This record gives sequence, C-alpha cells and structure tokens, in this order.
Amino acid sequence: MDAASESEEPVSGEALSIAHALSYPPESYGNDPDIEMAWAIRAMQHAEVYYKLISSVDPQFLKLTKVDDQIYSEFRENFETLRIDVLDPEELKSESAKEKWRPFCLKFEGIVEDYNYGTLLRLDCSQGYTEENTIFA
Repeated sequence: MDAASESEEPVSGEALSIAHALSYPPESYGNDPDIEMAWAIRAMQHAEVYYKLISSVDPQFLKLTKVDDQIYSEFRENFETLRIDVLDPEELKSESAKEKWRPFCLKFEGIVEDYNYGTLLRLDCSQGYTEENTIFA
C-alpha cells in the first residue's frame, strides 16, 4: 500500500519524492540544490507555524520542549556574551563559531531528537521571517 492511499487527501508524487529523499541520512548527500530547496520549503512552512505560535503566547510561559530550561542554561554558559535580540551571522557561521556550536549541540544528543539539525533563525527578533531577516544555521 503506498503512502498516497493511506491518507484522506491525495499526495502528489513530488511530495512523496521529497519526503522519501528527506528520509535519507544527511551524510548521503552532497550539496544537492534540489534537496536544499526541498528542505528550505519545509523549513519555511515550519517557521511560519512556529512564528504564529510564539506570537500568540506569552514567551514567559511558552515551552517548546521538556528541556528548554536546560538548553537555555547550557546556551548561556557557552555563549555568555552572544546577543540574542539581534544576531550577527559571523557569530553563527564563521569557522571559530562552528567550533563552539558543535560541542554545544552534541551535549543534547539523546536528549533532543533533532539536536544536530539546522534551523532557520530570525536575525532581528523584533521582525518576522523574511528573506532579509532569516538565516540558516
């Protein structure tokens, strides 16, 4: 039985192809532009839902995972001076930054399911997800 017949809504062959491609381990791909585009589309859809969520709930009471407090505590220990209201892309993507981010992410292996996945970030937290204000890290 194929995935298209299991759901109530028909699923396009393209959607199935993308879902299938995204199920492979990342190491099996180079920098395939089709895969990057499929990921970007999916990430943007997720970002839109996430933005609606964080915009509608008082952030003081919002918990996205069971370990939010632990993540933030570790984050602040490792990145004491990093501004989070307006991000500097160099502090996220430079080689020296990557050397700091890798060990931080590895601390959550086995704790957070997608601990080593990339994410879309808003550079300025007072603005929405736009092409100019969004970075993949």
